[in-house]
Amino acid sequence: MYVCSCFGITEQQVKKHAADGACTPRQIASACKAGTDCGSCVRRIQALLGRGACPRRELADQGESVLTGLEEAA
Repeated sequence: MYVCSCFGITEQQVKKHAADGACTPRQIASACKAGTDCGSCVRRIQALLGRGACPRRELADQGESVLTGLEEAA
């Protein structure tokens, strides 16, 4: 199912980017442009991310330490 009609981004693509570490709509936009044109898909992207599409967010919700990009590079 398409999430972003402007760029032809599917739900599966959003989930793949989330699994690769994009855990906010802005990070998804950076990865694939979804949400950067008309913006009508941003709420759908937020809903997908809120439903476990982002494994890093799940760890944070469980109280696990989540490394930022700066900490990973150190």
